Amino acid sequence: MNYKLIIIFVITSFIISLYFYPQMPDMMASHWNIEGNVDGYMKKQFALFLFPVLFLVLGFLFIFIPKIDPLKNNIKKFSRYYEGFIIIFFLVMYVFYFQMILWNINIKIKPNEIFPFVFFLLFYYISLLLEKTKQNWFIGIKTPWTLSDKKVWEKTHKIGSILFKISALIALIGIFFEKYSIFFVIIPPIFVIIYTFFYSYFEYKKSKRR
Repeated sequence: MNYKLIIIFVITSFIISLYFYPQMPDMMASHWNIEGNVDGYMKKQFALFLFPVLFLVLGFLFIFIPKIDPLKNNIKKFSRYYEGFIIIFFLVMYVFYFQMILWNINIKIKPNEIFPFVFFLLFYYISLLLEKTKQNWFIGIKTPWTLSDKKVWEKTHKIGSILFKISALIALIGIFFEKYSIFFVIIPPIFVIIYTFFYSYFEYKKSKRR
């Protein structure tokens, strides 16, 4: 698995933070409420380097996870899609990273305005990843029942993939409801998590009865 892009993402984020550091106010806007108005500030030395440190930690996890998974050979079977997810995930994080930077140099783009687009992209790619994911301990819909039965894993991930495609479309509808776009982003994946949890349980029970 090629992790050069992760290293590039991490190093670039530190370079960007160092470049913008002199231009930032001492107290940076760092949090926005549901309506997209600033309701939290941080010192620039923390706010500006929060994302790079987060990228570093997540990058390490993304690299480390496939190496320690007992079913790591299964991860190799969908490694191309896993790598694609890492790239999409970092791009989404970069969007919010730049949104914070731009806001603090008086280019006011509310998070609400970009939520629908970035989460449409993220949810849609997650749906593609779920279609290809094989049994493992870290990536995918992991319940006691999907991990215990290969067929249950496959069925649960198939329905999960469909539901995440629907979630992507719902997130995109949030374009028309800017003040409430966060709900179009948060509620669908919560539903998917709850539904697939119970779906995997009942599918497992059905398979045992058969």
